[in-house]
Amino acid sequence: MQAHRQYTSLGKRLEAQLHRTRQRNNTTTPTPNEPPADVDLEATSSSSTDIEENASQLEPTDRPLSKIGTNLAAALTGIAHRDHPNSSDTKVFVVGFEGPNDPLNPRNWSLTKRVFCTLNVGIIALVVGMAASIDSAVISRAAQEFGVSEVAEALATGLFLAGFGFGALIAGPMSETVGRNPVYFGSLAIYMLFIMGAGLSKNLGGQLVCRFFAGFFGESPLSTVGGSISDLWDPMNRLIAFPIFATAGLMGPIMGPIIGGWISQSHDVSWRWTEWITIIVSGALLISLLLFQPETYEPILLQWKASHLRRLTGDKRYVSAAEIQHVTFSARMLTAVKRPFIMTIQEPTIMLWTGYLTVVYLMLFGFLDGYTFVFQKTYNLSDGITGILFIGIGVGLVLSSAALTPLLYGWAKQEFAKLQAEKPEEKARIPPEFFLWYALIGAPAIPISFFWMGWTAYPHISIWSPILASVLFGFGIFSVFVSTYMYLIDTYEVYAASALTMITLVRYVASGGMIEISIPMYTNLGIHWALTMLGLIALVFTTVPYAFYRFGPWIRSKSRFAKTQ
Repeated sequence: MQAHRQYTSLGKRLEAQLHRTRQRNNTTTPTPNEPPADVDLEATSSSSTDIEENASQLEPTDRPLSKIGTNLAAALTGIAHRDHPNSSDTKVFVVGFEGPNDPLNPRNWSLTKRVFCTLNVGIIALVVGMAASIDSAVISRAAQEFGVSEVAEALATGLFLAGFGFGALIAGPMSETVGRNPVYFGSLAIYMLFIMGAGLSKNLGGQLVCRFFAGFFGESPLSTVGGSISDLWDPMNRLIAFPIFATAGLMGPIMGPIIGGWISQSHDVSWRWTEWITIIVSGALLISLLLFQPETYEPILLQWKASHLRRLTGDKRYVSAAEIQHVTFSARMLTAVKRPFIMTIQEPTIMLWTGYLTVVYLMLFGFLDGYTFVFQKTYNLSDGITGILFIGIGVGLVLSSAALTPLLYGWAKQEFAKLQAEKPEEKARIPPEFFLWYALIGAPAIPISFFWMGWTAYPHISIWSPILASVLFGFGIFSVFVSTYMYLIDTYEVYAASALTMITLVRYVASGGMIEISIPMYTNLGIHWALTMLGLIALVFTTVPYAFYRFGPWIRSKSRFAKTQ
């Protein structure tokens, strides 16, 4: 595995470094280093090890605090000699990075390696998103086999999405405790087992239980992807990296109906092949991650470094900052569950953006059933062709990413340079409101696309009209998604995970409900009024990014959790 090779390579590099340092110590006495800037003994938010499980590593060494050992630690770059935060009688050597260019830091890896890692984890969002929607294309065949209504069978997709929402509550704390890769490997493996269970189910109940837990465990790697991107890229370069992830994440739900549509109309394969294809693709992804994906979480990498130094020197005093924090996993989980709800109640910013992105996702997943009414029943298309028309939304996603990302990245660099020139003595920072430009440009496209599609989807009007409307919809949802995430991440910083957890929980649980009401809604209202109603709702929420662009700084100044300028 790549992570094992990474761990072994680090050990060999440290062994060579220790050998060189010991040779130098024979002729000179070093002066203890100042602590590296990235080491914060008081911070607890990034702790990644249960202190009770690692108590043995924190016990003071049973040999005296020798001058030789202290000098060796002082000679190693990035090692801070400090009192233990909870015991002045216990000395520890806190392990950090060897300066800003340390190759252990993922942000210092080569551009090729960082892009590869970003693409590798971005595929997770694509595959898991595909798994969420692929069953929607075979609802009629599965319902017929189980002897239930199509509305009941739609729960297979709805409960998967609900599982997504609840899985978000544990994903972040888990990845910050054991690292990114164990979450990827473990949760993907369990998710695949439940996908297999859904494919083997003999009745609706068994299928629904398996689909819910497949969503629950499938969400964990999806949430962790954002952390990996943060590990690899600094804030400026995230303007390039995050849209790559967003494109993949939004493309997943679109790929599902494209694949599932052809399975649905095939007389040669069972509808259960939606699950088998999901397992095959997910298995290939898991193998790729095992073989090629390195660990990127900084506290885990520093724990590895401390572990190697303890082994190579026989000195138990080498520890990472995370290993001397008193934050247990249970305490972290309790905070992770409580804080999103507390912040949502107290923060209108989170409440409004949660509502906006939830509405966008209701529309996106509502189309899983809506396309049947818009294209199949209006233009008499087959399941396979109807599924292919989801490509229109995908084209809009790609166009939005390709057009807006380079434009805003170049603009951000100019703004950053201007801020540095104006106040060279201060650390320049682009205000969070800058990231709203994605939505300021693209948000109006969503209501326009619904009005356009709703009132041109007639048999006597060319099918290209609603197809082009779907392209505009894809352009809009990409813009809103990127603005929401980047604005909240930059606004809340250390509390961003809690803010995004609530958005994930609400939007996926609500989307699961939308799957259930879509068929009755389109049946009772008709596609024209149903899409008009959704367009009016989208029109109301279109005001959100404009309001925050105008009043965002004032709102942040009143916030308990937000970062102020």
